Amino acid sequence: MKYDDASWHYGGNFPSDLPDSAGATHTGMFLVWAVLAGLGGELFTVKEPELVRELRGRTTTPGAFFLRVCDGKLTNEDFSDRGNEFAVAYYEDGQFLADYEATLGSGLATPYHVPDTWESFDALRPRLDQRLARWAGAEG
Repeated sequence: MKYDDASWHYGGNFPSDLPDSAGATHTGMFLVWAVLAGLGGELFTVKEPELVRELRGRTTTPGAFFLRVCDGKLTNEDFSDRGNEFAVAYYEDGQFLADYEATLGSGLATPYHVPDTWESFDALRPRLDQRLARWAGAEG
């Protein structure tokens, strides 16, 4: 199952003043948060755990990491079973994008103008943690 694809964003009405990579920033933020929250799939937990160390070391930005590791495609394979359950409940229904825009998009021309930085990630992370905790609490 494909949740998102950077190419879906940089086509059409994508801002001409931005590189295509800006279409991956929001998805990269979600993926990196999920991996660091322990919701990553086998690639991150079994096959290439050094990727998690790379994220913890912040040697690349979330969007750049997503483009390099996932080729700009966010799929069910990127998450654990629990991660997929949360992604369906939160990412798929559009709540993530609403939170992303509300948290990071204020004063910007478009949500695609959010900088692909760890500072942006750090501003968004508490909201994602809160959403996961609320979801987990409602789950049982």
